[in-house]
Amino acid sequence: MIYGLVLRARHLLYDKGWKKSFSASVPTICLGNISAGGTGKTPHTELILRTLQEIYPEKAAALSRGYKRKSRGFQTVTPDDTAYRVGDEPLQIACKFPAAEVAVDKDRVRGCEKLALTGARVIVLDDAFQYRRLQADLNIVLVDYSKPIFKDRLLPWGRLRDLPGRIRKAQVVIVSKCPVELSDEERAQWRTSLKLTPDQQLYFTTVSHCTAKPVFPEGDPHYLYAKRVILISGIVNDTLLRNFLSDSYIISYHLSFPDHHRFTRKDIRTIAAAAEDNPLACLITTEKDAQRLRDCTKVPQIVRERLFYVPIEATFLTEEEAEAFTSTVRSILK
Repeated sequence: MIYGLVLRARHLLYDKGWKKSFSASVPTICLGNISAGGTGKTPHTELILRTLQEIYPEKAAALSRGYKRKSRGFQTVTPDDTAYRVGDEPLQIACKFPAAEVAVDKDRVRGCEKLALTGARVIVLDDAFQYRRLQADLNIVLVDYSKPIFKDRLLPWGRLRDLPGRIRKAQVVIVSKCPVELSDEERAQWRTSLKLTPDQQLYFTTVSHCTAKPVFPEGDPHYLYAKRVILISGIVNDTLLRNFLSDSYIISYHLSFPDHHRFTRKDIRTIAAAAEDNPLACLITTEKDAQRLRDCTKVPQIVRERLFYVPIEATFLTEEEAEAFTSTVRSILK
């Protein structure tokens, strides 16, 4: 109850104009959620960047807080950076979108202005729905299909980081991690349960797993033909990856770490020991974990040659939804 009262008071200050919000000098697209993590913000940030790059090649930018990074202030992110310095998610985006300018800054207002000065024509704000100081041109909120907000509670008794009713402040709502096929009845039920207004757009996306790639240059692709894998994960929810791997492999061992975990030498020794105990198994990790594992020093050869990550992509369930979303994005560009 106390947490809810604090949230209501904070939002009231901004809604009444007692605390000031600012608009960036270029169009901004805010991507966020109501729940505390696990809705797929990073793959959806990438989905938006793919959409934008068809419109503004080399002019789209992404701005993140850079969760758990050790640097301070505004920092540009390049593929040669480390997750320790800039955060694992911004680094992942920079590696996949070298033509886009990626930056981190806790002060999103300042970050947007710096990116605008370097030539950005549109900026994607990763996880900024609760950052009321910046007023975005387009707000997109994600809801996990398996963890709907209308069946959840506020922290600490549930996973909601914001008031459920705040979802009606978003122009676009995306239900993420859906099954590939969804009936019209279920789509309509989602709109009713979320209590969306008629002018709010509702889309549905699913997660696609791509071909595994080596974490280190020494990676030997022959290990991908193994029958067993050792899963290494440090994310909120690795269920989708476990289900994906279970279709082709036997998961012999699962090393689970906290979200955004910074791997230590002890962790590397544990991974190496698991690899030694399972000499024919492939080591598989998530795309975000791969960014942090690359930061580690003195990684033994037995790990470097057998460790792979599985990239993921968020895609709309239908081509019609993809086209409608692209049209919405185009409508806010100046």
